[in-house]
Amino acid sequence: MNIGVLGVQGDVAENVSATKTAMAKLGIKGTVRAVKTPEQISKLDGLIIPGGESTMIGQMSLVSGAIKTIKEKIQSGMPVFGICAGLILLSKNAKDRVVGKTNQPLLDLLDVRVERNSFGRQKDSFEAEVSAQPLGIAKTKGVFIRAPSIEDIGKGVEIISKFNEKIVAVKQANILATSFHPELTHDVSLHQYFVSMVAKKK
Repeated sequence: MNIGVLGVQGDVAENVSATKTAMAKLGIKGTVRAVKTPEQISKLDGLIIPGGESTMIGQMSLVSGAIKTIKEKIQSGMPVFGICAGLILLSKNAKDRVVGKTNQPLLDLLDVRVERNSFGRQKDSFEAEVSAQPLGIAKTKGVFIRAPSIEDIGKGVEIISKFNEKIVAVKQANILATSFHPELTHDVSLHQYFVSMVAKKK
């Protein structure tokens, strides 16, 4: 199994570490590494798009040509896990709570409308316990850092978790996405679920 973490910007090392731990707990052998180039991405069985600055990740991936390869791989069935900025990048529609509509590059794959900075700015960051019951995860921890929320979902999108009545995690076919950061806690249950998604596809 070959899982990549998009290594443009954001919580790359933390996601590599959490995925390695998840694979070890599941007894699955494979490699987990940061990836940037279209060639590296083309060889993946699964991809994590980590938290960071979604506009920056999108622009840099556009320049390198990686965004085209990522889209093609996901459309062909490769499982992807979008975290915070990754959720925004995967979405069909995103706006900012303060500045409104943004013209950032989006993969246009996850049928949701996202509100950026939904829980406030950096100073409003917090950690909370959330439930991901549809995935068989009764409770897990997530760190909310300038976190988005999902305002609207399309057909085929399953709500996985809500916090304060806002949608904070969804699944659509081979796409898993959270507005919070599970990799910044010691709980790797969501990474384990993602690894299992990849294993089923192989």
